[in-house]
Amino acid sequence: MAKWLCKVTSLIRSFSAVSYTYPALDVALPAGRQLHLVGSIHMGTRDMMPLPGQLLRSLDKADALIVEADITRGASPFSDVGSWPALAQRLSPDNLAILQRLCDELSISTARVDTLPGWQVALMLQAQQAQRLGLRPDYGIDYQLLQAARARGIAIIELEGPDEQLALLNALPDNGMALLEDTLQHWHTNARLLQTMVIWWLETPPRQHQIVLPTTFSSELNDVLMNQRNQRWTETLSQLTAGRYVVAVGALHLYGEGNLPDLLQGR
Repeated sequence: MAKWLCKVTSLIRSFSAVSYTYPALDVALPAGRQLHLVGSIHMGTRDMMPLPGQLLRSLDKADALIVEADITRGASPFSDVGSWPALAQRLSPDNLAILQRLCDELSISTARVDTLPGWQVALMLQAQQAQRLGLRPDYGIDYQLLQAARARGIAIIELEGPDEQLALLNALPDNGMALLEDTLQHWHTNARLLQTMVIWWLETPPRQHQIVLPTTFSSELNDVLMNQRNQRWTETLSQLTAGRYVVAVGALHLYGEGNLPDLLQGR
């Protein structure tokens, strides 16, 4: 019954919601808390700068900007992550061959990544893939929002922070080899998904409940990296004091089963 009521409420809100030219929607929580949820892309294209006027106006009215982590401060937390057995011992022959081919294409030294944890190799490959598609970190939505918030003297709140994100990655079973294997197996799907998210910002954002996303994570990874984080963020956002907030999280957290807006609207 409760789930049915939540779905009906979400449907009613979807018809009455403000329409934005970028991936975003508004959620009103009890006790005077207004959230403008923005589906961020962590790396963007030159055409995604400057930010849309609608978004900047929402930021001007906000009491704080909320992001997954403040990526503009401090050095990378990934500089000292330990050493692991050679990838030839951790990957199947087929996946090792894919990795070696991708490293050649991306000009990544296999010796450089050979003893890194699986999750770090995956993130390095994904970053290089994004750059080959013309995406850059300084054009990312959350980066631009952080810069704009600082220029306006608006408070910044982190949902996780770099240290917590590193702890999450280090806690993945088998040093995150499943993330690396998924990255290798779904390489071209990941590229298409990146291009699709860019289109959401440059052309037309999707309707929240009218989109089917490709599966690029195993169910276990999806639970850890998407579902569990959405649930934790829901708890954090539900404890905010009264006010207006712009909340920028990865765009995929706004869509699909167990998405952040539905969890918040079900509070």
